[in-house]
Amino acid sequence: MNLTDEQKAEIETARTARFETVRPTVPALEAMMFNPLPVLDHGFVRVVDYMGDDAAVVQAARVSYGKGTRKTTEDDGLIRYLMRHHHSTPFEMCEIKYHIKLPIFVARQWIRHRTANVNEYSARYSIMDKDVYIPEAAKLATQSADNRQGRGDVLNAETAARVLQLLRDDAEQTYNHYEEMLDENGIGLARELARMNLTLNTYTQWYWKTDLHNLFHFLRLRADAHAQYEIRVYAEAMLETVKAWVPASYAAFCDYRLGAVTFSARMMDVLKKRLAGEAVDQSASGLSKREWSEMMAALGTGPLTTK
Repeated sequence: MNLTDEQKAEIETARTARFETVRPTVPALEAMMFNPLPVLDHGFVRVVDYMGDDAAVVQAARVSYGKGTRKTTEDDGLIRYLMRHHHSTPFEMCEIKYHIKLPIFVARQWIRHRTANVNEYSARYSIMDKDVYIPEAAKLATQSADNRQGRGDVLNAETAARVLQLLRDDAEQTYNHYEEMLDENGIGLARELARMNLTLNTYTQWYWKTDLHNLFHFLRLRADAHAQYEIRVYAEAMLETVKAWVPASYAAFCDYRLGAVTFSARMMDVLKKRLAGEAVDQSASGLSKREWSEMMAALGTGPLTTK
């Protein structure tokens, strides 16, 4: 990730500014404010504003004035109860705003989460930077044979080198043509038209503001091991900011969402029967083969056994 001298100066100015406030603040997140967390080769995630903390979640749940005299363990227990029982509105009392630099193809996947306020860099108004995402060779893989939206085997070194060369050549050519079309002494094409020629691995930027409940929903999907690598690394960087911001809520989220699985009513029926010593296989379970395999994977590598 390369920052210009101007960007570094802006960050330093933002970090040295001080404002008097009576709002609750979180020292651990304050220490991270404005600093970019590197993601991929040219991307970053940085927190630019936030509101609320773990106490705000507790306060909203109790509809009380301030922290009161409750013990920290009681507050943590309440947060875990809220998370465990899917009480979402107390978590909506906290909000956070990020500045994110990401490849366009990742942004198009990300924008499907329609529960945030988003303002993207305007290529109609400004000229796009010459920053493109070029993956590491180890991240280049074939199409999965059994997953239509996943990757299979990693490409061999020779094939990976060819793919990387194609990506670099195409990005270089399309950006050169972009500049040629924009040249006011030549073609002078409008920016809103010239941008159509850029590749999807070109980096864009946006401000993304959301509440904690919807942030948790985003992270549950995008920090999952099955999520596409290029968006998962952004989710992982954001998890670090959440851990600093709302540590009790973060711990409950990791326990009940990120590191948990959900069983359907039919799955629970199978589990109860097999724990009781009954023999139940996939054909008699009412589950599809995929549901059955997912259940077995969640429980271990093989079928349940009882003694």
